[in-house]
Amino acid sequence: MTESTLVLESKLPTLGTTIFTTMSALAQKVGAINLSQGFPDFSGPEYLQQRLAYHVQQGANQYAPMSGIPALREAISKKINRCYNSHVDPETEITVTAGATEALFSVITALVRAGDEVICFEPSYDSYAPAVELAGGTMKHVRLTPPDFSPNWSEFSALITDKTRLVILNTPHNPTASVWQKKDFEALWQAIADKPILVLSDEVYEHICFEQAGHYSLLQHPELRARGIAVSSFGKTYHMTGWKVGYCVAPPALTTEIRKIHQYLTFSVHTPSQLAIADMLNQVPEHDQELPSFYQQRRDFFINALQSSRFTLLPCQGTYFLLLDYSAISTMNDVDFCIYLTEKIGVAAIPLSVFCKETFPHHLIRVCFAKEEATLRAAAEKLCQL
Repeated sequence: MTESTLVLESKLPTLGTTIFTTMSALAQKVGAINLSQGFPDFSGPEYLQQRLAYHVQQGANQYAPMSGIPALREAISKKINRCYNSHVDPETEITVTAGATEALFSVITALVRAGDEVICFEPSYDSYAPAVELAGGTMKHVRLTPPDFSPNWSEFSALITDKTRLVILNTPHNPTASVWQKKDFEALWQAIADKPILVLSDEVYEHICFEQAGHYSLLQHPELRARGIAVSSFGKTYHMTGWKVGYCVAPPALTTEIRKIHQYLTFSVHTPSQLAIADMLNQVPEHDQELPSFYQQRRDFFINALQSSRFTLLPCQGTYFLLLDYSAISTMNDVDFCIYLTEKIGVAAIPLSVFCKETFPHHLIRVCFAKEEATLRAAAEKLCQL
């Protein structure tokens, strides 16, 4: 067979390059302010950087244990107990992963079998569906609608069948910036209590929550905790998205299955980064407690800067994203509007429809405010010209 006659049948035939890569590349090409991809334009804590350099210089540059360096897993366990009053065994329930996306993929691959159904709340982060599809599962969606994006529990219950294997939730929620309350977790439990259904809770923005009650974690709900997996990300917490260090927490039996996938996907995670993060957790535990006010200040600054614009701003309860309704400005679909915004106005954003499998009939775009005030001010000035 020659190269010209080779036909490759794609396992993900409808999937292309992610919108985040596309919009960031376009922003760079035309010199636009990039509020599309969710990363800060400022650096992380100086202490964390110093500890990374220290451990590199000390020779901690070889493979880490597959499940994560013990010192980091111990520090994560202490943090969870401090934040959520929940005891987690660092040896049998915590796995350090190459970012939260790897954790999500490992969990889904380990738990979803061919023919299984997975229920997800949509709009949803774009890595869930491909992982489910590769595992042989089928995604079913509960539509979240603006402005509050609250789950419709009647619709959720109607989707449950004998084939339902897993529920995926995300709080604080990307891209809608909504936050689940304790009552939402209780409603979820009431719907699945008598059924053999597992729960995957994506909590990567756990410390960027602006609600007075704070972030409520799956790890605080005893019944869901017993059959659930929580995923988090140090990249979000420490402004170091390029480090790609995350972790998942699950009961021992589920952890065993997740690690079977993790060990052949990445095996282990960057050693000096793990040691530096362990030091940070132990020596500067107040960092995560200060994070809500740190980002709320940026959120409020950007909101104030956009007051004279023609955009309608939706509520932002958590994450470092803000949704803008542009229906008073244009009738373009959101993808075309984001391209126009990048090329002609000089600000890159993400169209909300890319987070949905079905047609999304709203004129909404997502912008990231994890930026210096000068960046946000410059972006707002351009957006207020529309």
